Amino acid sequence: MMQLTKPTSTPTASLVSAARERSGVARFLGELHRNRLILLLALPGLVLIFLLKYVPMFGIVVAFEDFRAQTGFFSPWVGLDNFRLLFGSPVLWRIVRNTIILNTLFIVVGTIAAVGMALVLNEIAQPLLRKLAQSIMFLPFFMGWTVVAMMLYGFFDYQSGMVNNLMQSIGLERFSFYEQPNLWPGILTALHVWKTTGSGCILYLAVLVGIDTQLYEAAEIDGASRWQQMRFISLPLLVPTVILLTLLAIGRIFYGDFGMLYAIVGSNALLYPTTDVIDTYIIRALQTTTNFGMSTAVGLSQSVLGFICVFGSNWIVKKWSERRGEDYSLF
Repeated sequence: MMQLTKPTSTPTASLVSAARERSGVARFLGELHRNRLILLLALPGLVLIFLLKYVPMFGIVVAFEDFRAQTGFFSPWVGLDNFRLLFGSPVLWRIVRNTIILNTLFIVVGTIAAVGMALVLNEIAQPLLRKLAQSIMFLPFFMGWTVVAMMLYGFFDYQSGMVNNLMQSIGLERFSFYEQPNLWPGILTALHVWKTTGSGCILYLAVLVGIDTQLYEAAEIDGASRWQQMRFISLPLLVPTVILLTLLAIGRIFYGDFGMLYAIVGSNALLYPTTDVIDTYIIRALQTTTNFGMSTAVGLSQSVLGFICVFGSNWIVKKWSERRGEDYSLF
């Protein structure tokens, strides 16, 4: 007996599928037409992003070449040799460890300081006093790291530093801060917090200002103190913003704050065990050699590792927030 097989598709199904595709295209074109003015306003920014962010990505080819100025992008191909030079470096573990430790301290302590200061500023009832305090806090943001380095030198210099002069005046021996690498992660973190807290708390303060005042009024009627209002209203509503900014900061966890470290530490090799990061190591390497291929390989490695960190941390945040019935992830 002849067996009949059911056709995998019918003309009607094909027509329906084609109609859905046309309908989807029509909806897409309709959205473009309806939002044409908004898209036109965004066009200059999109063009700049494309030109400044995506077109230069072609330069990653240098990471796989023995780059020479005469031949440019057509330099001899060396494959992964530049990466082998990087990952075979005897100081690789030190610079990667220092980069991660310093950035982790900056992110954690900086976030706590910014959130705490935003909560304090939000509690100031007088608008003039609040603006004055915020302006004073914002002032260090405009100071260059070179100026900060000179100020720090005036505090910690062995011969003429203010701290050592004060220690000597009370009968203590002078202390050489610039020969003690173990102290500098804490010093650099304090400087980073001092310089960036004023600017970092602005976004958190904007979120706090936007919270419905009826929530605080209802809590006050129920007998909640100001501390309880901060703990159960302000802080939970700040969580999404904190997570968002933290995820963005994690994307650059393999990039050191070169301006700060180069201005403050400079070429003081005694402090390298705790302050030498990937960026400062590469700058010193380029000062002695012109291996642009290795520096490009480092930049590519930092970007890939940051990409992995962002996706990994975003996955963790997504799973954690889903258990609470919310979604705090980036994507």
